[in-house]
Amino acid sequence: MNWKSLKPADRIARGLALMAAVLSVALLAPDIAEAKKQKELTIQDQPGYVPTPEEEMLPAQYRPQPVYFRTNEPAGTIVIHTNERFLYLVQDGGRAIRYGIGVGRDGFQWQGLQKVSRKQEWPDWRPPAEMIERQPYLPRFMAGGPGNPMGARALYLGDTVYRIHGTNQPRTIGYAVSSGCFRLVNRDVIDLFNRVPVGTKVVILQSAKL
Repeated sequence: MNWKSLKPADRIARGLALMAAVLSVALLAPDIAEAKKQKELTIQDQPGYVPTPEEEMLPAQYRPQPVYFRTNEPAGTIVIHTNERFLYLVQDGGRAIRYGIGVGRDGFQWQGLQKVSRKQEWPDWRPPAEMIERQPYLPRFMAGGPGNPMGARALYLGDTVYRIHGTNQPRTIGYAVSSGCFRLVNRDVIDLFNRVPVGTKVVILQSAKL
């Protein structure tokens, strides 16, 4: 329709609609950029690197916090939403403690049902052969400690090679960077470690389900 043929009131209405559409795109741009940034982040493991306390201060959304959480899982269950980059420890009353996590990068994400089969403080690190093949510079063994990529604590998932563990790379929280494990900053994984026993049910989901 020709713009000049519209009545003044219709011109104003269409103009406002156009402005609203432009504003909507502008508001979504940061979210789109952040999602792209999350997907594109590439960083190698840094055995021996010890992060500073300042580096472990995560953005507010990734710090542990109580949230409302709808689920049929009983209190004490760990629910991981890979796409959200969050781990939830289910509480009573429709709530959960939410932690920010790093997850497996493209090709290394998975879903399923597991249990915490073992817990370890300051675990040693033995990179699997396929990881060494991708990163030949990695040590074949590294004793537990502040510079260990496994971090301060590890929760082993069933009889798989995957774990929920700490990290010496706080900047990777919120991103898809690992070989399938789920990482938290050391302060947070210690908190989670102290809250859950061996045998805890762990539900890994690729996307949130309403």
